[in-house]
Parts: sequence; C-alpha cells; structure tokens
Amino acid sequence: MSNLADALTELGDALSAVTAAAVGEGGLRASDDTEVLRALAVAGRIRRCADAVMAEAVGVTMDRDGGVGPAERLTTRYGCRSMSELVQRATRVSSRTASEIIAAAGAVQRSVALSTGEVLPAQFPGMRAALAAGEVGIDGVTAVTGAFRGCAAGRAEMLAADVELAAAACGVGADAAPPASADDLRALACVWAAYLDQDGTEPDDSRALRKRGISLGRRSDDGLVPLRGLLLPEVAAQLRVGCDSILNPRVDGAPAPGPRFLDDADAGDDPDSPVASAADQRSHSQKLHDALAVLLTAAAASGELPTLGGAAPTLVVSVRERDLATGRGQAHLPGDELPIPLAAARHVACTGAVQRVVTAENGRIVSISTLDRIFNRHQRKAITLRDGGCVIPGCHVPPQWCEVHHVEEHSRGGPTHTDNGVLLCWFHHRTIDTGGWQVRMVGGVPHVRGPSWWDSAMKWRPATKSPTRRRDLIALRT
Repeated sequence: MSNLADALTELGDALSAVTAAAVGEGGLRASDDTEVLRALAVAGRIRRCADAVMAEAVGVTMDRDGGVGPAERLTTRYGCRSMSELVQRATRVSSRTASEIIAAAGAVQRSVALSTGEVLPAQFPGMRAALAAGEVGIDGVTAVTGAFRGCAAGRAEMLAADVELAAAACGVGADAAPPASADDLRALACVWAAYLDQDGTEPDDSRALRKRGISLGRRSDDGLVPLRGLLLPEVAAQLRVGCDSILNPRVDGAPAPGPRFLDDADAGDDPDSPVASAADQRSHSQKLHDALAVLLTAAAASGELPTLGGAAPTLVVSVRERDLATGRGQAHLPGDELPIPLAAARHVACTGAVQRVVTAENGRIVSISTLDRIFNRHQRKAITLRDGGCVIPGCHVPPQWCEVHHVEEHSRGGPTHTDNGVLLCWFHHRTIDTGGWQVRMVGGVPHVRGPSWWDSAMKWRPATKSPTRRRDLIALRT
C-alpha cells in the first residue's frame, strides 16, 4: 500500500511541475488552438483518474468503518466527526463535492461480506470499470446512480442498464457515439430508469405533493419579506415559462428590416448596442423577482382570479393625500404594521384607481370618492402602438407586460391622456424616481434621458420599441 502511495506522490510531483509550466509564461498561452484543446482533454482524463483513486480510497474506508464500533472507526481515530469531514480535510474539496465522492464510492465500491470475508461485486460494476479506466469521473457516476435512486427494477435489469451506460461513457455504445459527458449520462440513465420502472415516479410524486409549499416570513428590518418553499416541477416550469416570457431579450421581435444610419450620439436608441445592453444592472435573481411581480399584477388584472370579499383581489395601499402630494411621509399595507416607502404607494397609485376617503377629526368617514386615473383599454392600445414596450433603452419587456405611467403625476394635475402616458416595465416604473432614468413628453412623444454613467452627454432622446415607428424613423433617416 505504501508503494502505491509513493507512486501517486511521484506522479503528483511530476504533474505539479507540468502544471507550473502550463500556467506560467510561455505555457498554454503560447500554444495554438489544437494544443490548448488537447491539453484540456488530457487534463480531463487526469482528473477522472484522480476521481477513481479518491472513490476507491473512500470506498475502502467506508467498508472498514462499517464493521467496527464508533471508537474504532478510521474517521474517529483521525479526529473527524464524519466521513464527509475526513474527505474534506484530506482532499480540500467542498462539502458538496465530498458528498458526491462518498455517493459515488458507495455505488462502485466492492464490499467485504462480514460473515464469509468474500469480496462482493459493486452495485454498478460497469461504471466501476469505466471509472477505473479513466473514462468517467465522479460526476458521471453520480449522474447515473442518482437517476436510479428509488428505482424498483430487479438486479438483472439494473446490471443490463449498467453495461449500456458504461459503454456509452467509454464511447463504445451501440450507437457508436463519442464518449458521453456527465449530463449525457444523466439523460440516458433517466431514460433507462423510466423504462425499467414505469411506476417508479409515483412514490416520488406522492412525497413531492406532501412536501410542496410556500411560506411568507415576517418583514425584516431591511424592508424585505423572506419567501421560502418547494414547488412541484410542473408549477416551477410554468413559473419559469412566465418569467422567460418577460425576461427574454428577444421577446419584442426581430429588429425592423432595412438600413439604419445612426450617429454615435444616437447609439443608445438601439437596444442591441453595447451601451444599451449595459443599462440593466440587475442580477438574475432580481430580474426573477421583478418578473414574478409582473405575473402577479397581470393575474390580478386578468379578472380570472376568484373574488375576495365580493371583489377582485386588490392590493390596497393607504397613504395620506398630503404625503402623496408632497412626497414626504409613509404608506401602509393592510395587515402590516411597518410602513412602506412612498415610492411604492406612488407606483400602485399610478397604475390603479385612487379612492379618496375624507374623515372628520374624530375619525368618522365623511365622504368616499374615486378618481378616474386609469388608462382605458383603447388608450393602452394606442400607447402600445406608439411605444412598443418599455421605453427605457436596453429594456426588452414586451408591451403586454408593461404598466402605463403618468409622466406628470395625476396627484399634481397630470391628465390620464395618451400624451401623458408611457409604457414602463414593473422594475423601471417602480424605480423611475430613484434609478437615474427620466421621462418627459415632447409633442406627445416620450423622450428619455439616461443616467450619467450610461450617457455622459445626458441627452434627451426620443424612445420607442414599436416596429412601425422604427420603420418610420428609418424612412426619415435614409
């Protein structure tokens, strides 16, 4: 055993010297494309071989610890509370990678029978042979074994699938395809598992139904409400499709055909320009949050949801009229003692109806009136034709997901008229007062001025995403 460890040490020293040469000056950076790709492929083989050694070492350790008491286990004697900690300390990998190594080792290890001392075959002997040959790594083994977790197929069927999957990993399968990657092996293994155990997903589905759920926590000091939960696959897929429809940068259609002549100062009008593409600084998780907000707003406005208290589910935000007009004060949500920013109240007020409730000094309700401030469907269609989507350059949210914003606030006398309404996505509407973007109407046409980091000239530019309007602009420029 010491001879094997010495051989691996010598191999590691030689590999370290080669690695230093590869990443140093005059290494791979000075090589041609073919040499770089060849080095990448060889490095992958070396990694797979190292995976095989780690899996075998972990498998042997697990087997030895399985027949002794806690005090005599190798993990205990080396000061580790678990096999995962032992693997992490010895290999310097993360806890997640250590778990994958342990799982792979359990699938390919050859245990020793306690009663007879006989070395038993591995659960996946074909994958073990492919691992030993350096044809598959830890990720490939776990991809295969994970697909068969809970599969009720018999031992003979499992061995037949193991042979086919190992052949695919080595590139000698029936279809003569090149060696399969870990993702390809996972897909193939899922097909085999479904074929061998056609009712195998039902128990998983029952467990998933029991564990599904979403919880909304209490608002924290930073003003955010934690959302936690587990979604069924089809529900998650539906949510993902809805988010993709909003976040897809190509959702507003192809650019208008024909030539287009632009000055450098006008490059920001092109949504495909590098400058415009840098306009959206949100992270992916922030974009998903905003897409969910759009979906919830659209669902509430669809009229298809069940009524609540005899009316459609409506978000009610209470704020003093004076605070809304002056921009100083606080707003409140029902059932929430903590206030919300006035920006949120203005956002809701801009897209919904405002009901004025006048109270006397003693709190008695004196009068109730509703202000007509919602753009009707005919106005929205006209604004959609003119704007074609969110008017902020670089934003590709389509018009059906946008909200109509009063450029001149209704509380300050701004009319509910097409000359005072522009399309903004939920995010840009919510941050129009703080995000650095400014919108104004010039002759009934929206003009946008971006923040200084986006446009150092701070120039007002006419904005539209409408293919019809863009075609008209092409005609004027050519």
